[in-house]
Amino acid sequence: MNKQSNVQKVVAIVSGKGGVGKSSVTGLLAVNTSEKGYFTGILDADITGPSIGKMFGINDRAYGTEDGLIYPAVTNREIKIITSNMLLDEEDKAVMWRGLLINGAVKDFYSKVLWGDLDVLYIDMPPGTGDVPLTIYQSLPIDGIVLVTTPQDLVSMIVSKAVDMAHQMDVPILGVIENMSYMECPCCNQRIYPFGEGRVEEFAEKHGIQVLAKLPIVAKITQAADQGEFEQLEYTGLAKAVDSIFKQLQIEEPDELV
Repeated sequence: MNKQSNVQKVVAIVSGKGGVGKSSVTGLLAVNTSEKGYFTGILDADITGPSIGKMFGINDRAYGTEDGLIYPAVTNREIKIITSNMLLDEEDKAVMWRGLLINGAVKDFYSKVLWGDLDVLYIDMPPGTGDVPLTIYQSLPIDGIVLVTTPQDLVSMIVSKAVDMAHQMDVPILGVIENMSYMECPCCNQRIYPFGEGRVEEFAEKHGIQVLAKLPIVAKITQAADQGEFEQLEYTGLAKAVDSIFKQLQIEEPDELV
């Protein structure tokens, strides 16, 4: 990391496969963290499938200094973000990079971005247990991971593989978040389980980790992401999860920070 950056804790958001809402969870964690008064950043490590930039309405290209450092985008709430879309002339262009180039970009996003002072840097990891996640585990000082899953994933080996990878890399698992857990009927508020009732508690107990949250399907979250207004989203469903993560990592309260 460059001398102009001081990141206290690094938390990776991990999923066994794509399509579970990992980026949305990353964004919600960052917004809820910022609302609590912490200095927050997001490193979008999903180089070939970035979505953080669109979610937060980031359209500007990245620019740097004469000595090769990179300025992150800064949102209205001062969340600092770097994503591969900021390197492209057009955001809808495919990122057709080989593994070595992708791995190098992820390392540069951590070491060459001017993060300044951050209490926590969230890393939106690429899904799975392949080359890029392995590089991140080996190259970046990950303090802990948050596992994101959905009810139907819990009956497969996919999530267990992500847990096993974290154990093999000796990285603490801070907890699991079950996304798309249920939806509430707008008429009677009864919970409906479109993917069946998950067994996240059973899964967590089996692996000795805690359940941080069970997130419902909420239309306004998807709408905010599509419209680039994620930061304006008034949703505190992960506030308690942030508290638990910070307690485990022993991050001080904002009013206690020097």
